[in-house]
Amino acid sequence: MNVLITNEQEALLSGLNVEIIKTLRGQYDADEIIGTFSNFFFGKMILDLTAVKDYQNITNIQKLSIGLPVEKIIILLPPNGDYSTNSYLSKLISMGFYNFTTNLEGVEYLINNPNTYKDVAHLHQLETPVAPVTVMPGTQQPMPAQNNGVQASEPIAPAVPTVRVIGFKNATDNAGATTLVVTLKNELEKFHGLSVKAVEAGKRDFIYFNDSSLVSINKSDILSEISKSGNYDVILIDMNDLDDNSCREVYYLIEPSIIKINKIVKRDRNVFEKLKDKNIILNKSMISNDEISEFVAETGIKLITALRPFNDRSSGQVLSGLIKRLGIVRDDSANNGSNGGFGGIFRH
Repeated sequence: MNVLITNEQEALLSGLNVEIIKTLRGQYDADEIIGTFSNFFFGKMILDLTAVKDYQNITNIQKLSIGLPVEKIIILLPPNGDYSTNSYLSKLISMGFYNFTTNLEGVEYLINNPNTYKDVAHLHQLETPVAPVTVMPGTQQPMPAQNNGVQASEPIAPAVPTVRVIGFKNATDNAGATTLVVTLKNELEKFHGLSVKAVEAGKRDFIYFNDSSLVSINKSDILSEISKSGNYDVILIDMNDLDDNSCREVYYLIEPSIIKINKIVKRDRNVFEKLKDKNIILNKSMISNDEISEFVAETGIKLITALRPFNDRSSGQVLSGLIKRLGIVRDDSANNGSNGGFGGIFRH
């Protein structure tokens, strides 16, 4: 189910042929939008940029990138050409917004075919790269100068490859971050052809997988490890006790069994208040969809998905749904397999 926030472009969006569960009309502060939808479950948010009060101030859009799941937001840009230049689009991309367009057809396309970074990299101008990136000769492919209806009015600068760094951290004891990282790496390489580095910080559990490509480092070495890995498509990090700010994109794993939940609450009664604005994955989850709904309502967490226990010896795809939900690849085959996500009211 999708939500719609519209203002000046309401007439254009009136022709939208998708199911809408909630609509807001008018202008709203970024904080109001976050407050309304941070705990509201939706498939996609179609956001008329003019519906954000003082949208000309990019910091208001940045607030949305912090408070809401950017991978679910499709931004309809104003017809004013100032908002379809590479300079402006680069700012959106740097915040994690990859889905934007200037027309109705673009909105409908992106609902079913969301962009990943690779789809918009040709629009991205990096003025100050976070880490030096090395491009191996012959590896950089030209990309078409289009973006689902957005035509750049400035010359397109050569794209600077950027590796996506994703951290996974156990919120409950032994929630499975290590196995999830290794299995995710194997599937992305085997079934999607990506170059993936898996790193664990502060522990040496990777040795039990007998895979020399897995990297174990001290916590203090994380930034240098990332900076020298620019030739990878994705870096997956088992964070352990690593500082949350070490990765821009972090997912917290909760095993929703009675004993694990009671343990974490006994240690810190405010734990779910602290996790409220984090991206949560229920891992090794055996509870029903109704129980998941109750759990989310009681704790106030921002749930990304729930994963059933999977066979880490499998040579097939057991995390295809998770891969699609995280937007790492855009692949219709990710609909196959039941362990990557879950059905019922939470399937978007």
